[in-house]
Amino acid sequence: MRIALFVTCLADTLFPAAAKATVQLLERLGHEVVFPPEQTCCGQMHVNTGYQKAALPLVRRHVRTFEDHDVIVAPSGSCVGSIRHQHAMVARGAGDHGLERAAQAVGERTYELSELLVDVLKIEDVGAYYPHRVTYHPTCHSLRMIRVGDKPLRLLRNVRGIDLVDLPAAEQCCGFGGTFALKNADTSTAMLADKMQHIKDTGAEVCTAGDASCLMHIGGGLNRLDAGVRTVHLAEILAATEES
Repeated sequence: MRIALFVTCLADTLFPAAAKATVQLLERLGHEVVFPPEQTCCGQMHVNTGYQKAALPLVRRHVRTFEDHDVIVAPSGSCVGSIRHQHAMVARGAGDHGLERAAQAVGERTYELSELLVDVLKIEDVGAYYPHRVTYHPTCHSLRMIRVGDKPLRLLRNVRGIDLVDLPAAEQCCGFGGTFALKNADTSTAMLADKMQHIKDTGAEVCTAGDASCLMHIGGGLNRLDAGVRTVHLAEILAATEES
């Protein structure tokens, strides 16, 4: 299968290992991954802060960049949620119904990594090996907006060598929420403190998730506490093998 990678802003600028691991994993499974170089931000941060008009050119560019690709993957439930649920809305608000239809079609062909693996490629054992104690945080957008359900956990349970431990109160938000963490810093910090305590209670070496944004928030807090817990994107675990 030929799969187009939407890398996302965070992966491109701060966490390239997640994007590289996505490519490595899919190529190991026998698929061709292409990277359309015209891609930029999906516009989620503009929409979430009320700047829909400013997001419109980004939506147009995204649709133009990916409309010729049958399958698109992104290592981010948050960005996939924006593409599926915001792009057509932005186009509709601007009165551009042709763009609305095109954005809807692109959104329907765009998948978060665990969705692509389980729902499209019909695979739950990707041949990974990761001998560490790991806990999984289900991010809000992946859980509530695109509803990946237990797909990431099904993939993790098939990783050889892993000691996968349940995260208490897993479905509670970590407190990031994009600009929420900036506009409501005290509330965000309190939510993060709860999440970090639950992670530490598991005794895990690694906390994983499907969104680099949440891992950035959680990882920053754990690092400040010198908690001895690393944050690792789901793609990196699934791409790991005994040889790597």
